[in-house]
Amino acid sequence: MFIIEEKYKLNRVIEQSTSHTLLNTKKHFEILDGLRGVAAIAVVIFHFMEIAILDYSNNFIAHGYLAVDFFFCLSGFVIAYAYDTRAKDIGLKQFFKLRLIRLHPLVIIGSILGLLTFLFDPFSNLYAIYGFGKTAMIFLSSIFLIQYPVVEERFFNLFNLNAPSWSLFWEYIANILYIIVLYKIGKKYLWILVSIAAAIIIYVAINSTNLSGGWGGASFWDGGARVFYSFLAGMLVYRSNWIIKNKLGFLGISILLLLAFLMPYSKDFNWISEPLIVLIYFPFLVALGAGATLSPSVKKICQLSGEISYPLYMTHYPFIWIFLTFVMTTKPSMNILVWIIPISVVVLIAIAYLVMVMLDIPIRKYLKEKWLKTNP
Repeated sequence: MFIIEEKYKLNRVIEQSTSHTLLNTKKHFEILDGLRGVAAIAVVIFHFMEIAILDYSNNFIAHGYLAVDFFFCLSGFVIAYAYDTRAKDIGLKQFFKLRLIRLHPLVIIGSILGLLTFLFDPFSNLYAIYGFGKTAMIFLSSIFLIQYPVVEERFFNLFNLNAPSWSLFWEYIANILYIIVLYKIGKKYLWILVSIAAAIIIYVAINSTNLSGGWGGASFWDGGARVFYSFLAGMLVYRSNWIIKNKLGFLGISILLLLAFLMPYSKDFNWISEPLIVLIYFPFLVALGAGATLSPSVKKICQLSGEISYPLYMTHYPFIWIFLTFVMTTKPSMNILVWIIPISVVVLIAIAYLVMVMLDIPIRKYLKEKWLKTNP
């Protein structure tokens, strides 16, 4: 599960445009890049652990799904930082091109990986159940981000091949609203929207007892509430210049971020603790990350962490489906899983890196040259 987005690359926030005046470079927030990678790895570990340990109360990273809210908050900050002063000049069409180039190649790559694991999962035979027609529809709905929750064996996820795509759907919605209206509104009205969104988050947390929804049909609108608040909150952090100067560094702020995912899970108190994390703690961490001092020795680590975060997020879940059927059919002991899970996480990071280098970067480079060619 889990968005998102520039989930995704602060050191490339200024993308090629139709005007040479729009190519000026801006300050990079490398620590925020690094934090995005930390959150992506936390998501991967969480997805393994929620299968290995069904009782969230015994899961050490049971709040890992909140990484998506952190992604959305980062996205709001980055989009406002990158485009607030440029959106009017860029225009609607060009903005859509930029976002499609940045986000959609990995949506398609993740869908292809999902199709392969759907067809060739050694522990299940879903194709025999759904046949060519439905399988084709499942694939097409995945690459075009159209919800099609038909696979009962996968808990009727909105996107049966690559579950985290639900957050990309909402990421696109947030981006569309940004370029149409949000970049134009003043801080006063942004505060009003953030306040309304905060009230909705509190309602969702009370009604659903937590903020884990958005991935399935029953909780579809929970996903909208999560992006609505966190994206706007990220924008507000940037526009209010809430940049907190500090010397915590990448390690210190990473520990603070991990505390949100590692806090004890309680069915009785999640409706209180999770809104506090999303409403206050994550925007605070973004402000800390934007103002933290980064030592030169850690800069490359943060850059790589940021670069690999989105590929990891969008390529890991097809293999989680295989892990699910493996656990369901073989029922391995925890003694075996404590070896399988860490090794699998490392392998998935390596796969994400290869996908990034061999597919994502070349495809985006090609699309930029074709779609964003500037006039001499």
